[in-house]
Amino acid sequence: MKRAVMPCNGLDKAYGVLARELALRLMETEGMHLICPVLLNNSPVRYDKDLADASLLVVDGCPTRCASKLAQKLGIAVAGKMLVSEQAKTAGVDVGESLRPGPVGMQLVDAMQAELAAQAQAGVDGQPAVDFDPPTRFLTVTYDKFVFKIPAEGYLFNENDCWVRVVGNRARVGVSDFAQQSMTDITYFEPTRIGAVVEQFDEVGSLESGKSMMDVLSPVSGRVTAVNTELVDSPELINEDPYGRGWIAEMELRDFESDKALLLDAASYSRTIEGKAAQAQH
Repeated sequence: MKRAVMPCNGLDKAYGVLARELALRLMETEGMHLICPVLLNNSPVRYDKDLADASLLVVDGCPTRCASKLAQKLGIAVAGKMLVSEQAKTAGVDVGESLRPGPVGMQLVDAMQAELAAQAQAGVDGQPAVDFDPPTRFLTVTYDKFVFKIPAEGYLFNENDCWVRVVGNRARVGVSDFAQQSMTDITYFEPTRIGAVVEQFDEVGSLESGKSMMDVLSPVSGRVTAVNTELVDSPELINEDPYGRGWIAEMELRDFESDKALLLDAASYSRTIEGKAAQAQH
């Protein structure tokens, strides 16, 4: 499939300038179609053909995420997103305030291009994408007025209220129904970095609500192959569908047989929830 890239239009900010530089680089070296957000907003029909047969990558400069919000407003499917300010923070670099990219800024562009090239691969090491079917049968734990749902099969849990669904050597992870109900309305999601190598119980994302914060601790070890970028703009999906659209990250497993020794099946996790729910009332 062809690919297209749309940077933000924040050219009055250093991060916005770097978003534009990355988009131009991808157009020149990867042959991506360049989508201008101003033209797209004023005349969407101009890009009908480009967007009809191409997957769209959105590059935002700052946390305002104007390019992502534009795509959402117009109902355009987004295949991938990158936030320059987040990449700079992860890399531990200061790009300064100049509107002309300096050496540090261009090194960050190089690093972002390399990461996007890795993301563009089909899965990891050429492996095809995996379908993670959502659960259809649940165990329930009722405590007072609360009902907590637990997939009856196919899911394992850690003591930190995070789940893993394994298919072959691939896994999808997220947080349990008990976790999302305990947090109440989730308002913020920060994903981990694609390509990150994590140990069992390492962080693969963080959540915030008006009530609390939560680090999502991976039930398994491996390499992160995808993150649920839809949650950046719609973190409430975790509340609405924690075992489906609210998934957090996907991984290539490293040592699942060893990891399983520290995980709970549905029945064991049900008993854990019963204890936690009772303790929370005191």
